[in-house]
Amino acid sequence: MNKAELVASMAEKSGLTKKDAELALNAFMKSVEDELARNGKVQLVGFGTFDVRERKERTGRNPRDPKQTIEIPASKAPVFKAGKALKETVNA
Repeated sequence: MNKAELVASMAEKSGLTKKDAELALNAFMKSVEDELARNGKVQLVGFGTFDVRERKERTGRNPRDPKQTIEIPASKAPVFKAGKALKETVNA
């Protein structure tokens, strides 16, 4: 499902217009982005949790020259952990 299909599904299920559903989806995504940028987390009980994980600096191999080692810098990665209800729905 892509964004347009998601917006159409949201509009159908909520009774909103596609334009209003897209505005709601964009507001949700922006709110999650802003919170994760501040190293926060977003918990939606039953659905899941959006969080930020810190990755330490590490040594890796250059894919073009496997003999050469390279330093991979520390970074932050957004992650999503599915909630119990979502897992149960998917596995039903």
